Amino acid sequence: MQGCPCCDGFGRRNLLRGALGLGLACTGIAPAPAQVLGGGPRSLAIQRIQTGESFEGAYWRDGRYDREALQQLDWVFRDPSLEEVTPMDPRLFDLLAAVARQMDATEGYQVVSGYRAPETNAARARESRRVSRASLHMSGMAADVRLVGRESMGMARLAAEMQMGGVGLYRRDGFVHLDCGPSRRW
Repeated sequence: MQGCPCCDGFGRRNLLRGALGLGLACTGIAPAPAQVLGGGPRSLAIQRIQTGESFEGAYWRDGRYDREALQQLDWVFRDPSLEEVTPMDPRLFDLLAAVARQMDATEGYQVVSGYRAPETNAARARESRRVSRASLHMSGMAADVRLVGRESMGMARLAAEMQMGGVGLYRRDGFVHLDCGPSRRW
């Protein structure tokens, strides 16, 4: 497979792998967000590195997503180079919250990259072979993050074990790619 496996076109093998992962999740083998997060409020603490903007609070209450909180998160996760906002997939926030909870994190996430407009993603792909031209960042389904006070290797290992999406460890850059696509790792 060429490029970064985090977001490349999924192809038949990855589609089957994702379907198998979904089937396993339905059987209880892989934890669903509700299993990890419980029925109470779901919260996040996020700071965007490039802008210094942050969000801290609940984005899920009383059995549903809080629309205002999701809009605030969408703004923090926007493409800051173009000031372009897209609705982020709430499953990404569930994944982030689940990882933080499993790691007993008391500090929040630093967001290196959230949503990427197609133009921004294309420019990054021209600069680095590690950036996929079909990135899930462009769909609002991926984020590159650091969890303050936690090692990236431990976070990536835990997230991969949870099988709730894609996990990429970028040890040299000190961040982990998390997405709510099919379960896979690199």
